[in-house]
Amino acid sequence: MRTWRWILATVLATLGLCLALGAGAAEPKEGLDFQRINPPLATDKDKIEVVEFFRYGCPHCFDFEPVLDAWLKKLPADVRFRRVPQIFLPGPKWPPAAQLYYTLEAMNLVGKLHGEVFDAIHVDRQRLLDEKRMFEWAAKKGIDPKKFREAWSSAAVQRRMQSARDLAHAASLMAVPSMMVDGRYLVLGMGDYVALVAITEHLIARVRAERSAGVGRK
Repeated sequence: MRTWRWILATVLATLGLCLALGAGAAEPKEGLDFQRINPPLATDKDKIEVVEFFRYGCPHCFDFEPVLDAWLKKLPADVRFRRVPQIFLPGPKWPPAAQLYYTLEAMNLVGKLHGEVFDAIHVDRQRLLDEKRMFEWAAKKGIDPKKFREAWSSAAVQRRMQSARDLAHAASLMAVPSMMVDGRYLVLGMGDYVALVAITEHLIARVRAERSAGVGRK
């Protein structure tokens, strides 16, 4: 269940996006608003890929969710979006949250429970820091414990986690939430979530124009 805080944030985010994306804001500057990824990373050739790097325990990622959610409702047809959980910092507390995300993804439950994980941590103040607590949370959500454990321990989930580590490293990721566009640009809109999406929109338009002109990767 979404709280009044989420509902208010969603309304404000939608209004903010309408203003930011329709007001002809100043063109984002390289090195200030975004950085190039060199060399560019392989992505979907048919669609423009946008990746959100996030972490469930990150309060900024939680605050960004309603802004992102409002934007995803109007995602252009030529854009493919995916989430990648952060595992780029050392320490034992980061991998379990990423493993939870990929377990939910393997069970086709991200759409249903992604937001509820954020709520459990940031609204209900549950400390989902380890495998035991995550298994308890999943059981309370009605997930079959056996199926959850099988997905959690699967080689596919482990591969996805390694891919997430490799991608964050290749993109020179330093903080979350961050957005990567077409494997070429990493948005640096720190602290201003509406600006983060607006800069992402600008870079999508740039990639779209480059592809139409036959510029960029072949």
